[in-house]
Amino acid sequence: MLSKRIIPCLDVRDGKTTKGIKFKENVDIGDPVEMARFYYEQGADEIVFYDITASSDRRNIMIDVVRRVAEDIFIPFSVGGGIRNIEDMREVLLAGAEKISINSEAIINSKIISEGAKAFGSQCIVLGMDVKKVEISNKIPSGYEMVIHGGRTYTGIDALAWAREAESLGAGEICLNSIDADGTKKGYELSLTPLISENVNIPVIASGGAGSIAHIYDAFTKGKADAALIASIVHYGTYTIKEIKEELHARGVKVRRTWGKSLTG
Repeated sequence: MLSKRIIPCLDVRDGKTTKGIKFKENVDIGDPVEMARFYYEQGADEIVFYDITASSDRRNIMIDVVRRVAEDIFIPFSVGGGIRNIEDMREVLLAGAEKISINSEAIINSKIISEGAKAFGSQCIVLGMDVKKVEISNKIPSGYEMVIHGGRTYTGIDALAWAREAESLGAGEICLNSIDADGTKKGYELSLTPLISENVNIPVIASGGAGSIAHIYDAFTKGKADAALIASIVHYGTYTIKEIKEELHARGVKVRRTWGKSLTG
């Protein structure tokens, strides 16, 4: 059995880490490079960076931040926001990232998934999915709709159908974010998470809503997720990553218990 991964998420706006609730009311909370180093030293398995306004502002990705992070941490990290083509992907990977997260652009131009997978390997291509619960209809039979441009644009695309299509195109992983749960600290969307994770054959990262270690445990057990994205509970000091992993380990969840350069299990 593979270890479950704990992945801090840093939303970046204008060079600063920011946090909001349901994609609104964002406030700046710190420097993304310093925060990445801090979480790396605590034992994070990976780190995710999202430039949250790059797509909506139609501007390029934060390459300077990517380079600075790559100099300071030695675990995989992925970068998303503002990536529109193979050249953007190559630039991010050459700057030091291991994975590329594509969300809005993948829906606008689905060929970017297959082109990226062919050029760099499926393991580098993470499909970001921002999902909103809606009424079940013929168009949205799962009751979950894809939303892009930072939660601003409804697509009319069914989330489950899109996850399956993206996998067939070559996506190597899915980061599944519930807009309804995002930043609420009330728990992951445990109807959405297993709906996707049980119907694709690639890893699924649960995202949106973690407020306690119990919520993360539920994402792994009830949600069948392979990894959990966390933000508020570590950004505001509710828990350390070490505390999260030790509690999960005590509950029988297999995790990598790594603190700095030491490996304890």
